[in-house]
Parts: sequence; structure tokens; C-alpha cells
Amino acid sequence: MKTSKPILISACLLGIRSRYDGSHALSPKAMRAIKGRCVIPVCPEQLGGLPTPRPKACIQGGTGVDVLDGRALAADENGTDVTGYFIKGATETLRIAALTGADEALLKEKSPSCGVSFIKKGRRAIKGRGVCAAMLEKNGIKIKGV
Repeated sequence: MKTSKPILISACLLGIRSRYDGSHALSPKAMRAIKGRCVIPVCPEQLGGLPTPRPKACIQGGTGVDVLDGRALAADENGTDVTGYFIKGATETLRIAALTGADEALLKEKSPSCGVSFIKKGRRAIKGRGVCAAMLEKNGIKIKGV
């Protein structure tokens, strides 16, 4: 019997109410992509210590790559710097990947944590990775966005 490695997935894509506003982003496309796989749901913002619900956050001054390099920060809509929470959540997500043997992640696009190709800047999406997506990729985890 062939076994496949576990895959990390943004918890909100599974219908878990982990988004900033307490909602989810259930994705039929994601559900099809993980069919038959061992899935590990993760929410980097929760893993970093932020509550749900929480004020909406975005990356200021760059992308997730820039946050990891110390050139940008994550701040919530009240102006509170939440960079430390985002980095801690990305680190814990990477730790979960290592503990479970996951070498792939299916992540929520347009998220400041999980965005693979796009992150939100106000009402528009710009090209770039979220903090967690950037950390996973930097450490050899294959990432895909939904």
C-alpha cells in the first residue's frame, strides 16, 4: 500500500473558523486537492498567539520575505505591530511540518500569513508571499495557493 507524506493546509480552507473575523474560507478546490491525503490543518496567526476574532492585519513596507528579513512589518488595522506573532506562527508551522514529515503546504491566497502568490494591501491584492508562505518556501516546503 502506497502512503504519501502529510500535507499542511490553511485551516480556514477546511471550513475551520480561524480567519481574522471568525469566519472560514471553505474551498471545494482545496478539498479536492487533498482527497485521500493525511492533512494537517494550520493557522499561523493562531499558532503565533493571536486570538480569533482579531483585528485585520496586513504587511507594511513589503512582503512576507521582507518581514522575515527585517525590512517590513505586519500591523493590524489599529496600527499595532503584530510582526512577532506572524513570525512565531510561521516558525511553529514550520516546526509542525518537520514533526509530521510534511513537505508540501496548500495555503490561503491573499493572506498576510499564507498568501503564496498574492497578499492583500487594503482592498487590492498585490504580488508577493505572506510571512508563513515565505518561511515554508525558504525551508524547502513546496507551497501552493488556493
